[in-house]
Amino acid sequence: MSEWEPIKDYYDAVVVGAGHAGCEAALACARLGLKTVMFTVSIESIALMPCNPNIGGSSKGHLVREVDALGGEMGKTIDKTFIQSKMLNKSKGPAVHSLRAQADKAAYSALMRKTLESQENLTIIQTEVAELIAEADDKREESANTCGDAAGTGREPGRDAPGRLRIAGVRTISGATYFAKAVILCTGVYLKARCIYGDVSTYTGPNGLMAANHLSASLKELGIKLTRFKTGTPARMDGRTLDYSKMAVQPGDKKVVPFSFSTDPKDVQIEQIPCYLTYTTPETHRIIRENLDRSPLYAGVIHSTGPRYCPSIEDKVVRFAEKDHHQVFVEPEGRYTHEMYIDGMSSSMPEDVQVRMYRSVPGLENAQIVRNAYAIEYDCLAPGQLKSSLELRNIAGLFSAGQFNGSSGYEEAAAQGIIAGINAAQLIKGKPPLILDRSEAYIGVLIDDLVTKEIDEPYRMMTSRAEYRLLLRQDNADLRLRGHGHEVGLISDEDYGRMLEMRDAIRAEIKRIKSVTVGGTEEVQAFLEAHGSSPLYNGASLAELICRPELDYESLAPLDKERPNLSDRVKEQVNIEVKYEGYIERQMRQVEQFKKMEATRIPEDMDYDEVGSLRLEARQKLRQFRPESVGQASRLAGVTPADISMIVVALEQRKWREGRG
Repeated sequence: MSEWEPIKDYYDAVVVGAGHAGCEAALACARLGLKTVMFTVSIESIALMPCNPNIGGSSKGHLVREVDALGGEMGKTIDKTFIQSKMLNKSKGPAVHSLRAQADKAAYSALMRKTLESQENLTIIQTEVAELIAEADDKREESANTCGDAAGTGREPGRDAPGRLRIAGVRTISGATYFAKAVILCTGVYLKARCIYGDVSTYTGPNGLMAANHLSASLKELGIKLTRFKTGTPARMDGRTLDYSKMAVQPGDKKVVPFSFSTDPKDVQIEQIPCYLTYTTPETHRIIRENLDRSPLYAGVIHSTGPRYCPSIEDKVVRFAEKDHHQVFVEPEGRYTHEMYIDGMSSSMPEDVQVRMYRSVPGLENAQIVRNAYAIEYDCLAPGQLKSSLELRNIAGLFSAGQFNGSSGYEEAAAQGIIAGINAAQLIKGKPPLILDRSEAYIGVLIDDLVTKEIDEPYRMMTSRAEYRLLLRQDNADLRLRGHGHEVGLISDEDYGRMLEMRDAIRAEIKRIKSVTVGGTEEVQAFLEAHGSSPLYNGASLAELICRPELDYESLAPLDKERPNLSDRVKEQVNIEVKYEGYIERQMRQVEQFKKMEATRIPEDMDYDEVGSLRLEARQKLRQFRPESVGQASRLAGVTPADISMIVVALEQRKWREGRG
């Protein structure tokens, strides 16, 4: 008999999970030159959309644009696989405009899989990761790992705390060992997953895929604290059994705007598939109320916390008892399937209740359920363990992204995935991490909230969470973030150059229209009257006219005889920058103050017991979350302005002592 020896292999980076976070993390690592392996419990689960069949939406569209601006893949993929697209909130200001596209789920997953399989430096393996391998940080130099051009420890002087563990690799359920300098956990909802509806409880991942049942124990052994969250999904219907005549048609935009800044707008002007709108009825609510005792949510079967901003239909009926109806969107799951997603009616009710409940909705009277609605519980990271780089504080080289970090949504996952992938590469190459702050990106807001807040429910991105949202519009994500993507190596010189040319064209046109003056001529007065605008009694620049609510850059073309031929993107930016100039300048001043707080760094070894006059609650929160700056400390719950003043004084004293030493 031959002697059995388990497999051993060496990589720069290991990515655990192939959802939206894992895809972006693996692509970022591989594209940045790291020899990368991605593990998934099922190849068929790559870029899976187990819940809603869309990408983007309010605030989430901002995240997709930002991922694209940094060099990610989500925007490019949805541009090639969408079946309907719509810009939301168009009646409001540009800060809250958000793109949302219905996806062909199967096509999206297939295209992302093809992209991953075609990527140089990337290997995909279907198996379950059962264990993390970590070692004392002072032993890291002894670990033999010579793969790839980025060979070396990746240790950054002063970056790792003394006595800290350092990741060394992973081990699969078969005993195979894969050594690596960085590991990124993108486990989604798979860790010890349990799907529940009524009395049915199965220990599986979403859509009946295999759960990952072994890794949680290994994480706990390494001192990583876990919590348990819940999310849910509605039933899928056979579209042939629905009566669309009883629903309101929801068409896409006539002129589609692409997600990716590299997509030619002409390529996304396709024939779209409609969605539909209907409503629950008092009968729906009666059925739900009479069966609440059979709901796992209210019967105590489910103990974990679900997302407050995406409640189940049971929660809606209980929490908003005064309402006699709720919106229900009926959305196609793809171009080549009859399955329809019943958005707005996620549930964990028993199967027989689901049938009666859904069939009480206009248009669904004869609906045939293809997939029952269900809730899913899963293990995820307890708050207070992450750095802003998405590296875990207590284990060097271990990063995490997506729903494992306590967030919810495909877009939030992708945003964290690309940052975790970039920072794994930066660490291995001995470079500082890419950290986007709250004034730079929605991604910065998302990650800062996950790092500083005591997340007690799945976190969902919302425009209201962004203090500087007039600056962080979805339309200018490339102007804000292309430079970062280029600097780390994910954006080509050509793409970066195009962005710089556009930025220069915007600046030049703003300068020009501020210098072009029109007077009260008969032509001008007639134009203003036709547009419902007050007449001119003195000369005014084109920029001043744009600031009038009823006018904009495009409409002033007849008065602008020397206007150059510019792209739609340039015109859009000129109009927004000029029309909202006063508000933008005010936010820029606020950002300057914010930056000062962020620039005051707090050493990792700060002893808060030595900071005088700090309240007990503040000490506890500061020790738990270990803020990296005074600004971050100020956003911790339980830390007051008086506490911040004490920290600033302590930092000044420390600087004085070190200066003397």
